[in-house]
This record gives sequence, structure tokens and C-alpha cells, in this order.
Amino acid sequence: MSNDILFWIFAALAALLVGGSKGGVPGIGILGVPVLSQVISPVVAAGLLLPIFILSDLYGLWLYRKNYDTRNIIIIVAAATIGIAVGWATAQYNSDALVKFLVGSIGLWYAADLYFKSRRKVPAEARPADIPRGIFWGSLAGFTSFVAHAGGTPYQMFVLPQKLDKMTYAGTTTIAFSIINLLKLPPYWQLGQVNVGSLWTAAYLVPVALFGAWGGYKLTKLLPQKTFFRWVEIALFFVSLKLIFDAFRHWMI
Repeated sequence: MSNDILFWIFAALAALLVGGSKGGVPGIGILGVPVLSQVISPVVAAGLLLPIFILSDLYGLWLYRKNYDTRNIIIIVAAATIGIAVGWATAQYNSDALVKFLVGSIGLWYAADLYFKSRRKVPAEARPADIPRGIFWGSLAGFTSFVAHAGGTPYQMFVLPQKLDKMTYAGTTTIAFSIINLLKLPPYWQLGQVNVGSLWTAAYLVPVALFGAWGGYKLTKLLPQKTFFRWVEIALFFVSLKLIFDAFRHWMI
């Protein structure tokens, strides 16, 4: 695998997307596994990318050390721990296709709801970071993040309605998923998805991911807040379509 030029091209692109997401660019991190899955198994891709997520997280933590919402982080991480535990306990039964279809359907539903509200010119009021919704969406984020690094969509369902400012949103997202990714590492190792060989391969991709994080942070700071969240919503829509497409493609094989 490590000598395959095509593998390294897709792996570098996946690492760049992961890094960009840690820099704050919305929605692109979830594309890492689908991109790398074009040349290797999705399960292997998820295991290979986890160390890259974690090391990129360290840079993201430094970038957003002053921009975060503590309440959201506590709620999301606590709930995600439940989802990760469920994902680990049911690992042998989990279907990548089913999870992708579920996450994609949720994302499309939310994007459609935002669109029709904007057409009706219904002003959406900010919702608080309440615990019941946080437990539901956070648990789902932990589960889908464990299975396919696809926790962003359930997370957005909880956080976007709060209407945080763009830097607080980006920082909260980066810090919350930094902790979630660390929590995923022991069960990934126990399941064999992360091993010594995958760590050596990931080490070559870390510089690409760090460059992506730096570029993503610069882009996030430059974008106006309204444009930033419009990008989030558009990315959510297309990523959701991609997940549903991948699920149906798997079922039709």
C-alpha cells in the first residue's frame, strides 16, 4: 500500500481536508474517509486518518485557544462518550453504509429546513445549548464519529441553531472533536484499526495536514460571518448527498 502512488495522492488529499477542517473550514473533514476509501477499505481509511486527526487537533487547539464555548464542549463530549462506547461495543455489527445513510439523511433534512425557513423569511431565534438535545445529538455524533469520522453533521444539528459567532463556533468544534478523537484512540487500537504500521504511514501525512490546518485558519478569519455559515450550510448539504450516494452505491454492489 505504501508504495502505491495513487494511494499517496488520495491520502495526501484526505490529510489536507482533515487539516483544513481543524483550521476551521466547515464540513470538509468528513470527506477525508470517503476520499481515501477510493483506494483502500473504509475501515482501514478511518484507522489511518485517526492519528492525523489527533495531531492536527493539537495545532487547532493552539489556533483556537481563546475562542470556544465551554458549556457546549462539556455537553457534547460527555454525550459523545456514550456514542463512542456504543460504537465500540457494536463494532462487529456496524454497517458503514447504514451509518452513512443515517447521517446523510439527517443533514439533508436540516439543510432543507434551513432553506424553506429562509424562503418564508422566518427569522430563526437562537436556541440555548440545552442538555436533552445535547445528549441526543452528542451521542449520535460520538457514534458516527467512531464508525466513520462523520460526527460533524449531528454536531451541527445541535450547535448551528445556537447562532454562535464564527470563531467561537470553529473553536468549539475544534476543541470538542479533539477530545472525541482522543477518546476514540484506545478502542481503535484494541480493534486493530490503528497499529504500528498505520502510525508510520500517518507520520508522512502529518505535514500535509498541518499545512491544511494553517490554510484553513487563515481562510476562516477572512470570511465574513454570514458567508462562513452559508458555507457551513452548503457543505452540510453536499456532504450529506455524498454520504447517501456512498450508502446506496454500497448496497447496490
